[in-house]
Amino acid sequence: MSIPLTRQERITAKLSEAFQPVLLDVINESHLHAGHHHTDGGHEEVFDGTGETHYRVVIVAEAFTGLSRVDRHRAINAQLDEELQSGLHAIALEPSAPGEPTRRSRKQA
Repeated sequence: MSIPLTRQERITAKLSEAFQPVLLDVINESHLHAGHHHTDGGHEEVFDGTGETHYRVVIVAEAFTGLSRVDRHRAINAQLDEELQSGLHAIALEPSAPGEPTRRSRKQA
């Protein structure tokens, strides 16, 4: 019997396999969205911040060399389509190629 993976583990596995990144950080930010209002099926609910619904992905991979920001996002979204269709509400993407500044490195400078 296999142990079910968390959404974070599935995202990590899918992106690792697809892009062979030199850096991959998948961060669950669901707790930061507690209290936000979501409309689902015609009724409004207040999100309690639990679960695995909001993520940030920092990924550095050679596969992104020469791709536009939009094309990088499309490539990542294509890999995560199943997650997006099954409860992943929001994902902030920070893709870059090796040697390019990342948002994280710009903050540290």
